[in-house]
Order: sequence, then C-alpha cells, then structure tokens
Amino acid sequence: MPQDDQRSWLPFARRAPADPGAVLASARRIGEDLADGLTGTGVASAARGLRGLVAADAVGLADLSGRPTWAGPVPGGTKWLAQVDEVLHSETRVGRPPLVVSPLHVHDELAGVLVVAGAVSPRASREATELVVAALERARLEASAEQAAQAELRALRAEISPHFVYNALTVIAALVHSDPERSHELMLDFADYNRYSLARHGDYTTVAEEFHAIETYLALQRAVLGERLRVQVRVAPEVLAVAIPYLVLQPLVENAVRHGVEPRPTGGVVQVRGEAEGGDCVITVDDDGVGMAPAHAEAILAGRGPADSVGLANVDRRLRNVYGPWYGLVVETERDAGTRVVVRMPMFAPGVVP
Repeated sequence: MPQDDQRSWLPFARRAPADPGAVLASARRIGEDLADGLTGTGVASAARGLRGLVAADAVGLADLSGRPTWAGPVPGGTKWLAQVDEVLHSETRVGRPPLVVSPLHVHDELAGVLVVAGAVSPRASREATELVVAALERARLEASAEQAAQAELRALRAEISPHFVYNALTVIAALVHSDPERSHELMLDFADYNRYSLARHGDYTTVAEEFHAIETYLALQRAVLGERLRVQVRVAPEVLAVAIPYLVLQPLVENAVRHGVEPRPTGGVVQVRGEAEGGDCVITVDDDGVGMAPAHAEAILAGRGPADSVGLANVDRRLRNVYGPWYGLVVETERDAGTRVVVRMPMFAPGVVP
C-alpha cells in the first residue's frame, strides 16, 4: 500500500469501536424525543442525539415551516436556507457533504427536513434520515391509536338511548307533584348518570366508580320500567379499587336492560357480580331476557352487528388492547335463554392507573 494511503487510513485504525449499547440507547432516546413530532418539546434533544450519533458538526430538524431547530453551530451563509427551501419544494435530497438536506417522508407525506452539516458519510446521513422517519411514523401511529380510543369512547357515549332519556325525564316530571322527594332523588340520579357518561375522563377509572354508575343507571331504569325490571348487584370489597378502562361495565348493563329485559312483556332480572378469582377480577352481567343466537353474538363481538350494538365490540376491543388477547369479553347466550357477559381482567396491570 502506498505511504499516502497508509496515512489516510491510520486515523480510522486508531479509533475505538463505538459502544453498541450507547448507540442503541441514543437511538431509543431520539425516538422518545420525537414522540410529539417535529414541533414537540423534544426536537432540540433529538437533534443533539443525532449530531452525536453521526459525529456531525451540526444537525437541524425542521417541520414544513422550514425553520430548523439546531444542535451545533448553524452553518455560515445562506446556502442551507436555499437547500431547505429546495427540498421542501422538490421533496428530494439536496447537497453533498459537508452540507446535506434530506426530506422526511412520514407515511408517504412530506413532514419536514433533516439538515446534516460536516464530514458525515452519505450512508450515515441516510441512516439518520431513516431513524427520524421511523420515529415520526411511530409517533403518528400512536397518536392515531389515541384518537381511535377517544373516538370509541365518543361512540359509547353516543349510544345513550334518547328513548331512555325521554322516559326517565317523563317519569321524573310525573312524580314532581305526587312524590316530590322521589322525583328529587331521581333527578339527582339522572344528573349523576349524565356526569359520568358524558363528562371528560381519563383512560381509566375504578370498579367502584363503574358500579356506582351502574347502580345510578339501574335506579333510573327501575323508575321507568317499574316491576318489569328486577335487579341484583353484588361486588366483593377486594375488587372495588381495581383500575379498569373507563366505560367498560356500564355499556354491558345497558345492553342487558335494553336488548335483554326490556323487549320482554313480563320484563326480567339483571344480575351484576364482581369478585376476585386468583389474580383476576371477574365481572359478570346476567339477564334472563330474550337472548340471541350464538352466531349473532359472535357477529356483534366481531363488529358486524347492527349499528346500535357497537357497545360489546367496542368494550371487547378496548379490553384486549389494554390487557392483551387473553382477556376481553366472553358471551354466553341462546334465544329465549337470556345472556351472560363475563369480563375478566388482571387485578393489577402495568400502566393501568385511575
């Protein structure tokens, strides 16, 4: 090998190899810093992490506004400004070391640009771009999942039957003169029911809160249906503090009343039980109403039921998303034989906190 070639390679031979653990940790932190996208509070930290990862003089991250957040000294002159503008219009990489500007395509849409200044290899620049794109795509997917979860809650709230609301208010109004004390109690129950069902909540609540909402709803339905609805509610004290996803149990009880007991001329019984079984909390909602064909119940759980029956599929999907595929709803039913819905969830689960 010629002497000049030996001198050019010696500096690389003397370098200590990068610590793989440190590289992976840096990549993970960059992903976390970009959880809120290119306009979040972690962009500056992500730029610093990228600069260290590729040993650049400076790294800039910009959204579609074209105003980068820099780590390291901003390149002199206006060349980088022109390159950023060109990339935002052409959506293709521009420049070569020591100044490269790359587009950031997130799910095939331009989200911003990455500016790398310094003697950084083209491969390292491309890998840095892919790392940022992957982090932004993951952040967008997580945001979409959160939006979907909120949409599912809105769907559950929208299932509150206008017919039930009308009937409850009619009964309350009829009792104003004949039994004002009872009317006052029911009005408080109605306000409590709406507060819990319609107000904004966090992702999780407790079994105690859900059972309180159930009892409020059943009190109103007993006032509407009279002797046609009989109710039994039993919950073991040890499960009252268990954290569960918000609006999981109440829709099941509403289904038991609306689709099980109410269609029967003679009414029926709704039983709700909560107990501990080993490390699990098990909630059972039974009714002796009209029931349904097992194939129809299967279709409802799969999301293929009527438009007014999204509650079961919604609850089942949310439980599985939170606790895993081994959990969710079990539905036992047959025509004219009533319906039993069993909810099983862990007594404690990481991240599930009311």
